[in-house]
Amino acid sequence: MAESLASVEDLNAVLGEAPFARTYGYRVLDCAHGACELLVPYDESIERPDGIISAMAIMGAADVAMWLAVMTLRGLGETWVTSDMQTSFLRSGRDESVVCKATVLRLGRRTAFGCVECRGQTSGDLLAHHSVRYARVTGEERG
Repeated sequence: MAESLASVEDLNAVLGEAPFARTYGYRVLDCAHGACELLVPYDESIERPDGIISAMAIMGAADVAMWLAVMTLRGLGETWVTSDMQTSFLRSGRDESVVCKATVLRLGRRTAFGCVECRGQTSGDLLAHHSVRYARVTGEERG
């Protein structure tokens, strides 16, 4: 198996520099070549009415987990953005942190495709499954 081009420490540093990620307190728990495991700590701020963990928090975490999983294959120097995301919510999460495990299934020069499973950290229940496609942003597309 090939070695990851980014460590847990590298990926947590990326999160620390991303203002959008600070809102949710994301933390990388583990990573490997083509994979990332991201924790969304439970907080009342991610709840909808009735105590259900919001879809926005779960989808955002899945997106970030895939972004970081791509970095384990391509390193930290490239810019990749979400181009498509399909989400299936399977059950509600309540009063627990969420762990999202992203796996890159196919990586090309300009696109990446993978899946993410988000589970309740305590219950282990599968809350959502996501298919995510990413696109590499090159210099000519930036400006």
